[in-house]
Amino acid sequence: MSLNKNWVLQVDHAVYKFLKKIPRSDAERILFVIEIELPINPFAADMQKMEGEQNVWRRRVGSYRIKFEVIKNDKIIHVFRAERRTSKTY
Repeated sequence: MSLNKNWVLQVDHAVYKFLKKIPRSDAERILFVIEIELPINPFAADMQKMEGEQNVWRRRVGSYRIKFEVIKNDKIIHVFRAERRTSKTY
């Protein structure tokens, strides 16, 4: 796998704030996905397009979901939410 990051990454402050509240091992795994995997290929792994939303996707990381917007023309990934998966999450 090439570590050449092809996409520009933007992460909301609320995502980092959420990561401080969860167990460190989970936060590190989510941070790895956000900062390393998403910029290389935002369309890989366990992800789905959000219904009723344009360019908004979600990706599962263990018991958590990452929600992000993909702006293909500018090659920008905007991560705006991370949350624990529950029966009421979606």
